[in-house]
Amino acid sequence: MFLTIPTIMTWTRIVAIPLIVGVFYLPMDVATGNLVATVMFVVFALTDWLDGFLARRLNQMSSFGAFLDPVADKFLVCACVLVLVHLGRADVFVALIIIGREIAISALREWMAQIGAAKSVAVHMIGKLKTVAQMVAIPFLLYDGILFGQIDTRVWGTWLIWIAAVLTVWSMVYYLQKALPEIRARVK
Repeated sequence: MFLTIPTIMTWTRIVAIPLIVGVFYLPMDVATGNLVATVMFVVFALTDWLDGFLARRLNQMSSFGAFLDPVADKFLVCACVLVLVHLGRADVFVALIIIGREIAISALREWMAQIGAAKSVAVHMIGKLKTVAQMVAIPFLLYDGILFGQIDTRVWGTWLIWIAAVLTVWSMVYYLQKALPEIRARVK
C-alpha cells in the first residue's frame, strides 16, 4: 500500500520541508514569509491527523504507512525547529533536546520492535502532550508577530517550545524506564 490516499498525504509532509524552508529564501518581506511558512506548516501538520483518519475510514492502513507517518512528523518538526534556530527564534539547546530525543526514541522503538517488545514503548500521553506543545509552538514562532492584535506569538511560542523541551525530556525518561526491564533482560 505504497500509494494510497493516506500515504500520499504523509508523503506531502516530507515534500513540505523544502517548501517551508525555501519560503525564507524568497524575495519577500519578512512578515509575508512568516505568514506563508506558518500557513504551510499548519496545513501540512493537519495532514497528520487527516491521513490517520482516512487510513482507518478507507481501510487503507498499512505497515508502510505506520512506518512513514512518524518519520514524516519527525522530519517536519526537526526541519522547522532548525529553521527557527537559524532565524534566532528558538534556542539551540531546545533543538538539541527535541532532535536528540527523536533520534533516541526512534532507535529505541526500532530495537524494541526487533526483540518483540514494542508495546513497552507505545505512545503515551506525555508524548502526545509534547507533540501538542510543539505543534502550537512552531507555528507561533514561524509567525513571529502579534496575532489578532493581542497575542505575541514570539512570547507564547518561546514558552511553549521550552514546555515542549521539558515534556520531551520527561517523555524520553518515561520511555526509557518502560524499556529498562527489557534492556536489562537482553544485556545479561
